[in-house]
Amino acid sequence: MRNLKITLAYDGSAFHGWQIQPGFRTVQETVEHCLHKILGHAVRVTASGRTDAGVHALGQVINFRTPSKIPEEGLLKALNSLFPHDLSARDVSEVDPDFHARKMALSKKYVYVIDTSRIRSPFLSRYVFHLPGALDVHAMRRSIEMLNGEQDFSSFMGAGSSVKTTVRKILATGIFERDSRVFFYIQGSGFLRHMVRNIVGTLIQVGRSMLAPEDMERILALKDRTHAGPTAPPQGLYLVDVYYEEENPVCAKQD
Repeated sequence: MRNLKITLAYDGSAFHGWQIQPGFRTVQETVEHCLHKILGHAVRVTASGRTDAGVHALGQVINFRTPSKIPEEGLLKALNSLFPHDLSARDVSEVDPDFHARKMALSKKYVYVIDTSRIRSPFLSRYVFHLPGALDVHAMRRSIEMLNGEQDFSSFMGAGSSVKTTVRKILATGIFERDSRVFFYIQGSGFLRHMVRNIVGTLIQVGRSMLAPEDMERILALKDRTHAGPTAPPQGLYLVDVYYEEENPVCAKQD
């Protein structure tokens, strides 16, 4: 049995998230269906993690096992010929038998994009969160510095979560702006349900002077979701990369 690793990119707008759900179009169901057609046997893939409905990915990583001898390049071409327009395979490679896309991931990087322009663009509405009006990016930067390191992120965990621990390690964070767009990035060892979107919702309140930058430390210490900001909508969020080797976080230059 070969163990194959695939890196996927998808527009999450029309998917009901990653995980298979009866009666809904999901990324996992679509990928497994196409692999079944190509390989001639049922396939169950393992992903680095789930993405919610409406969330996008540039570097989702999956792996699965198959006795098929189809070359990696042949599988890549076959998948992209079958995949719908909002899903693509970026790379296919054979990996060690013990490789596991979720258990062996050392860290993940997410980016969230906010559009602060006065008029909403109909061409970007599925890919950014339109929030008209300037944000205090300097105050937001001061606030996110308090997220770095290993901490209890209970205050940013979505409802309905069941986890052994709410402690996560954040390796890098940053905010930068380009014209009317504000980009927030975060790299960590793992994330709780809705954690990134809840952090963004809180940062927006800082950017609008509804919270002070120092309030982030207070919210973390309270370990209570009701004290953090609202959940930012999914369309601005991207799973950018999954890291499987020890490497320094890549931090974008801040203005």
